[in-house]
Amino acid sequence: MTETDVEKLKLMVVDDEPDNLELLYRTFRRDFQVYKANHAMKALEILDKEGEMAVIISDQRMPEMNGTEFLSLTVERFPDTIRILLTGFTDVEDLVDAINSGQVFKYITKPWKPDRLKEIVEQAADTYQLVKKRTQELRRALRRESLFNAVTTAIRESLDYSSMLEKIVATIGQSFKTSYCLLRPVESNCLTADEFSYLDPQITYSCEFFDTSFLIEQVLETQHYQHSLYNNNDNPCYQLAVPLIYQQHLLAVLALYETGRDQPWQDEDIQLITGVAEQAALALSQAKLYQRLQEKQQQIRAELEIARQIQNNLLRQSLPDIKGAKVQARCYPAREVGGDFFEVFVHPKGDLWLAVGDVSGKGVPAALFMASAISVLRRELSQETPAMPNMVIQNLNKALGDDLISSNCFITLILARYTPSTRELVYANAGHIYPLLWSRETDTDNPQYLKIRSIPLGILPKWQADFGQLFLAPKDILLFTSDGITEAMVTTKTCVPENSVNGFKPNHRSMLHLDGLWQLLQQETQPLSLNHLLARIQADNNIQEDDQTILSLEVF
Repeated sequence: MTETDVEKLKLMVVDDEPDNLELLYRTFRRDFQVYKANHAMKALEILDKEGEMAVIISDQRMPEMNGTEFLSLTVERFPDTIRILLTGFTDVEDLVDAINSGQVFKYITKPWKPDRLKEIVEQAADTYQLVKKRTQELRRALRRESLFNAVTTAIRESLDYSSMLEKIVATIGQSFKTSYCLLRPVESNCLTADEFSYLDPQITYSCEFFDTSFLIEQVLETQHYQHSLYNNNDNPCYQLAVPLIYQQHLLAVLALYETGRDQPWQDEDIQLITGVAEQAALALSQAKLYQRLQEKQQQIRAELEIARQIQNNLLRQSLPDIKGAKVQARCYPAREVGGDFFEVFVHPKGDLWLAVGDVSGKGVPAALFMASAISVLRRELSQETPAMPNMVIQNLNKALGDDLISSNCFITLILARYTPSTRELVYANAGHIYPLLWSRETDTDNPQYLKIRSIPLGILPKWQADFGQLFLAPKDILLFTSDGITEAMVTTKTCVPENSVNGFKPNHRSMLHLDGLWQLLQQETQPLSLNHLLARIQADNNIQEDDQTILSLEVF
């Protein structure tokens, strides 16, 4: 080992024999900063004053306290120190005890060979430096992990973007024991008006005392960390500004300010802070993306709420009073907007037009076609002499067919014209569910299904079909519904004679279908209430899978 500009390692020699002590001192004084003690208590005093030694060479046989006892006292305070024991005898048990209790690196018997001793001490010094290096690396790794865990925990506990920034700056400020810590978000390489800061509770002056604007501007220009040192009333002040960059986008600038610090931030500190900044930048990027998605979702929800109100206003808000008849209609979209619709239109000449339609799909696309269908239908029904129901549907297909076909959509529609004076009902069906017709006076097991039907709108360029015609009697009830009603899942029980509990199989869920709807209708009290009927159906469904529309005409 040669003398260099690097600070010499500390070495202590302990021996009660003056000649040996002086010899050890002269042997190592050129390569080490040597401390000598002629007994163990003196050595402990030196350790109290000078701190950790790289190597301690101690004689075993000394008055008051032997080498084994002395070295064992240094283990807890200085675990990295390398210990060498000099012994003039070869008692095995004593050596084992020395190695176990004192964590002795080597033992050397007296008289020793100078070259061999120097070789062992050089090995000890190399081992000490390696241990210190590994210890420092481990300490840095643990500190880095601890800080990363603290920042990660702070991020996870944050409720929103702003609270995340507050927690990040507070966690970093506390972890690095800074006097002041400031985080400035950046948008398009410009500082925003927002500021998030941490001030050490022991600091007696306010945040205005700390001015980090110059370093922050430099970081904006260079996108690299900046640091500076200056004196404030003979008090050294250190500043460090670090960019938070993710995928080459500057998201924020973190500034740390320290007063009364013995020395500026070391490279290790700066590397640790920049590492934390990288982690925080990733979290900020994800949080900002999440915040934008939240804002976009709120905007979409607000727009959909407006669309829901508009669509709801398209439907009849009040139903007409018909002499000798009663009309009820309800429409519940599965989402904010939907494709189901109904129409109740009283022509000036007295005819009552009824319709229930269903656009394929859900949500906004279906709602747009629904609005178009209602608009075209009302135009057709407002004619001085409207066409027959099948011709009205044909005109709807002509007006909407090209758009429906290009969008891969279709519309099912049941349209009927009822004449109160004659009780005549004329209807046409474009692929819609069969209407149900029954009488409150007749006790029947099955209703009459109006089965004249053709294909939905938007399937072929030209739609054509026959119409159905019948006459209603007093106390007849006609019911139109969409597939959101008949395809609703309901819980049913099946009666079986054996292997059952109380005569019933376990409950199972299935679609309602028209037969199930008819069973529910038979259980309804008179007069028929669509609100009550829908409440029974919806009570069995936690989630409404499809738009639900139902319309009834009851003749008195």
